[in-house]
Amino acid sequence: MASADNNIYFILMANSPFEYIEAGEICFIDKDLYVEWKKVNNKDLLPVGRMGKALHTDIDPVQLKPLSLRSAELLLALESNIERLLALNDPEALEEASNLSLGSRVCVECNGKWLKGVIRHIGNIKYYSSEPITGVFFGVELQGEDTGKGQNDGSYLHKNYFTCPKNSGIFAPFTRIKPADHKPSAPPLPAQSPPSITSTEPLNVGDRVTFFGDKNAHHGMVMAIKDSPDGKMVLISTDKDEEGKQGGELTVPLFCVIKEELLNKDETEIMDTSQSPEKEAVPHSEEISVGSLVQFIVGKKIAYGIVRWIGYLPDYPEKSALLEVEDGSGVSDGTYKGKQYFKCPPQSGLFVKLSICRPDDRFSAVKEKEFNGNSDKASVYVEEENIPPIRTEDVSKRLIGKMKGIQGHCNSCYMDSALFSVFSCSSVLDSLLFKSTQDQTIQSILLKSIVNPLRKHGFVPECSVMNLRKQLQNRERCPTYTTDEKDPEEFLSLIMQEILSLDPPLKLCSPSGSGHKEQSCYYYQIFMDYNHHLVLPTVQQLLEHSFFSNSLKLAEVPACLILTMPRSGKSFKMFPKIIPSIELDITGLLADGPQPCVLCGQLANEECAECFRDTLFSDTGFKYFCLECSTQVHSHKQRRCHKTRSLHLPQGFSYSQSSGSDPRSPPREKLELFAVLCIETSHYVSFVKYGPRDTDWIFFDSMADRVGESNGYNIPEVRACPEVGQYLHMSLAQLANQVPREMEGVAKRLFCDGYMYLYQSKSMSLYR
Repeated sequence: MASADNNIYFILMANSPFEYIEAGEICFIDKDLYVEWKKVNNKDLLPVGRMGKALHTDIDPVQLKPLSLRSAELLLALESNIERLLALNDPEALEEASNLSLGSRVCVECNGKWLKGVIRHIGNIKYYSSEPITGVFFGVELQGEDTGKGQNDGSYLHKNYFTCPKNSGIFAPFTRIKPADHKPSAPPLPAQSPPSITSTEPLNVGDRVTFFGDKNAHHGMVMAIKDSPDGKMVLISTDKDEEGKQGGELTVPLFCVIKEELLNKDETEIMDTSQSPEKEAVPHSEEISVGSLVQFIVGKKIAYGIVRWIGYLPDYPEKSALLEVEDGSGVSDGTYKGKQYFKCPPQSGLFVKLSICRPDDRFSAVKEKEFNGNSDKASVYVEEENIPPIRTEDVSKRLIGKMKGIQGHCNSCYMDSALFSVFSCSSVLDSLLFKSTQDQTIQSILLKSIVNPLRKHGFVPECSVMNLRKQLQNRERCPTYTTDEKDPEEFLSLIMQEILSLDPPLKLCSPSGSGHKEQSCYYYQIFMDYNHHLVLPTVQQLLEHSFFSNSLKLAEVPACLILTMPRSGKSFKMFPKIIPSIELDITGLLADGPQPCVLCGQLANEECAECFRDTLFSDTGFKYFCLECSTQVHSHKQRRCHKTRSLHLPQGFSYSQSSGSDPRSPPREKLELFAVLCIETSHYVSFVKYGPRDTDWIFFDSMADRVGESNGYNIPEVRACPEVGQYLHMSLAQLANQVPREMEGVAKRLFCDGYMYLYQSKSMSLYR
């Protein structure tokens, strides 16, 4: 059976002409097979497996909606296909369920009532399954006044998954679970609520309809309405697709279908996309213009987007707007009736009435002209309240999307990426924001105009960063700080050292010299000699080899460790790929810390520098030995000439006189990775590790998109990139065989373009 991670998952959005293939089924295909299919014949049917079915089935890819692995597992826990299709209408519930973990406080629905409890189990509740994945259920222990109102004691089908009092356990799919601190959607704007897509308006044979569920809206005529065990189904004769290919007949659940005439009455009008426009756009209003950030009503929720076009569409009297909406909740790629009004990703374009659009009130304190890049006239937004870093559970709602992060302008990507990486989800350098300093102007701008707005609203307009750049330009008498690109380490060192006089977080020493003379610095540039055999190195290996080559040790545990990767010359990467070390074990790099013996783990007495490169040992770690192991290792004829160095014994440790070693295992000192800056063709972007899970990664680009030319402005974007986790779990052999351009999502940029790695000691964080 193939690993679950080796597959791509889909949900079937429409019934097949064959009665036994139903909408709502979970399908899958091997990733390598899918890549090969796309290369050779991506216009043909896709051979997918179907959960619970023995044979593969060829299905039109238009009918398949991609799913993440976790979403597929959550949906598979639902009993019927119709429940799965209905669950897709609430993507927020899927996202919330994906973020739940053991110990999370939740409410669980039981017999029509919501009861309070704690999650004790997440996973399948089957003994065995031959399928690549199984449905993920939540096992909840009811607590407080709801104790005893459940169904079991943590057991299901005679197997115990957790222990709780009698009748205080419940197993439920994600549709019956919600976080205890779940906040309802914001109240609707004062506008007429549009009819639901599941409208009870009678549907008859011969009606023109639109149906949804994949990349675009589709259109056709009702041929028949049938009853099925999962509810009413509609047989539709579809129109020609975008390539002029005949669509054929499809059976679609009734709730996925809406009359085209209802769309023309809908306050959140989704325009027909089947013919060619005849009128050109007309000048837009002053309040909302192209590039404006707006909000509007979809169902009972507030949706957000960027205005890409304003004008009149054929056969529709009201002025309309094309929006590029957040979270992929659109229905097109910016095309209307065969004409491309603006190119945007599939499922991101939406035509609406201009009259229902209102300015985005999430940043009401920031004037619209700030978003349009007019920094000379815009006032800088100031957030006085001091805000802690964004919590793991708030990242998806506050930080992910377009017009998120820090807006780039005029070669500012090095600064945008550095500031986002350091301050969005970490507090390790927050002492910069509050320490006593003579340069309070720059500190105030950094805190109140950049860090606080970023953490509170998830967005910083470019004028705020430009204000900081102007102050740095005046302070340093450097005329290019507002125009030219710099290195991120140059910027961070300037802020920490020259401007705010922060004590250097990194203290190095040379243990070979007497007195361990220290040198302080703000970041460490990894230099490599060419006498190494590393091909696909980890950051851990690179740091250790660099320390070894330069005879360096750490004088103390740093609160923040900023590393820049080795380069061959000024521009070229020394390694095609570098594997991020999520944890950096610095125990062996400490000059005076207690060291464990690399062989037996007991307290070490000696270090042998010449054993560092010995192939008998692993590629990672300095080589420390207790007396007994050192004697054995150096009795070999190839190591008899090695010269060992006695270790300084830390206060509080003592060696046993009989054995010569302390049976206690010394503690290990570790730092955790919280951000990586990457560079490709002179453009900096960053990755941030915002939570404990392998998939808790986000990717930030301050200039991901742009509106207009010289008078336009950049659109920053923060996107989730959980695919990074799957590559970090691969073996070295698997990673070495990965073709960069074929790596999923943005993972290639992390592994191939990593430039600066930022590590922190959690015990040193300001907010804990």
